[in-house]
Amino acid sequence: MREARQIGEFANQLRGHLIQPEDPAYESARRIYNGMIDKRPALIARCADVADVMRAIRFARDNDVTLALRSGGHNGAGLSLCDDGLVVDLSSQKGIRVDPQARTVRVEPGCTWGDVDHATHAFGLATVSGIISTTGVAGLTLGGGHGYLSRQYGLTIDNLLEADVALADGSLVRASAEEHPDLFWALRGGGGNFGVVTSFLLRLHPVAMVQAGPAFWSMDDAEVILKWYREFMPRAPRELYGFFAFLEVPPSPLFPSGLHGRRVCSVLWCYSGPPERADEVLAQVRGVHDPLFEHIDTVPYPLLQGLFDQFYPPGLQWYWKGDFVNEIPDEAVDKHGRHARGLPTPLSTMHLYPIDGVVQQVASDATAFAYRDCQWSSLIAGVAEDPADGDRVRDWARGYWQDLHPYSAGGSYVNFLEEEGEARVRSAYRGNYERLVDVKTQYDPDNLFRRNQNIPPR
Repeated sequence: MREARQIGEFANQLRGHLIQPEDPAYESARRIYNGMIDKRPALIARCADVADVMRAIRFARDNDVTLALRSGGHNGAGLSLCDDGLVVDLSSQKGIRVDPQARTVRVEPGCTWGDVDHATHAFGLATVSGIISTTGVAGLTLGGGHGYLSRQYGLTIDNLLEADVALADGSLVRASAEEHPDLFWALRGGGGNFGVVTSFLLRLHPVAMVQAGPAFWSMDDAEVILKWYREFMPRAPRELYGFFAFLEVPPSPLFPSGLHGRRVCSVLWCYSGPPERADEVLAQVRGVHDPLFEHIDTVPYPLLQGLFDQFYPPGLQWYWKGDFVNEIPDEAVDKHGRHARGLPTPLSTMHLYPIDGVVQQVASDATAFAYRDCQWSSLIAGVAEDPADGDRVRDWARGYWQDLHPYSAGGSYVNFLEEEGEARVRSAYRGNYERLVDVKTQYDPDNLFRRNQNIPPR
């Protein structure tokens, strides 16, 4: 790293804290959501404000230090950390301001989606996010962002109105449709390649209560249910969202004790349309194929968003693989069933997230997110509590993915990539990749921001 004097000067310039390996806070500060990641940065700058972020960028640039960006810390590949370098830790920047008249929310990069949902729900509003409330706003948004409201309101990036960005040269700019439009285009799906976003302005929608809940079917019926789902979901009203999953029923009072530990196929439903149409729409999915368990009820949207938090706390061992999917032919259904019956641990799972509806109404080159023509984003997640099971869940996820990848659209949601190499990053962006290289070359010609799914400058 650098000389002690330079590090001391840097620490004195920060309003936040500079954490080093000898500090008591270091061990907790270097931990992220995925317990499989074990990296040891030389410095962790817990930035208090935008000025701290700009100083940290300049320090890394001027001293040729590897730079990593951490907000929520949910990146599966652990790219929010680095060995030996500097981590710009944004987790303490949690300012949120809701404008109920304009139906917007301004969010700082340390916020999680649980923070945002708490603030916006007071006004009966919400925006598009993922399915786990502890996920950071920054990482999910910059990768695209899909979740329960996507069929009705698009991706998270389709609801991003502007962003303040600290650039590699140490300056701060605002990116929007009117200001730095090329940078704004790239931020919407291009990840953290172009700078540090210090503020997001997001559009809100009138979502307070939703009708939501799971249906479980026997694993013996997995192929039948998946074939029904692949036909039903694309035809469903856009206000109805349901993601398909293979899972083991957790030992929770939410579910009948007789199902605890049983492997099932499932769909988690969310209806966010007019309440007077709820019964009509949900009648199409209630009681289908004699479920083992079904419970759809009216719940606050933040409660649905936080449903999985209790089952997937920080520190578990994660290895995931993803792909975009257009069609699920019978041969793919059969392979899904075979791998699902071999779930290696109680927490391992496979999800198919629908990304049609309003998502498909945006042109594939209108943002960096290129897979606007796809029906689903798939995630195969090997998850374990015990580090000794790490290899087992990794091997299962890789084998499952290799079997199903030939039926994919070719690339993955960038937030579901591990460290898989340049070809997989290119495939995530398809025809948008070369334009992203142009923007990268303009805003980060020396590739300071390279601890990500990297798009190198020319």
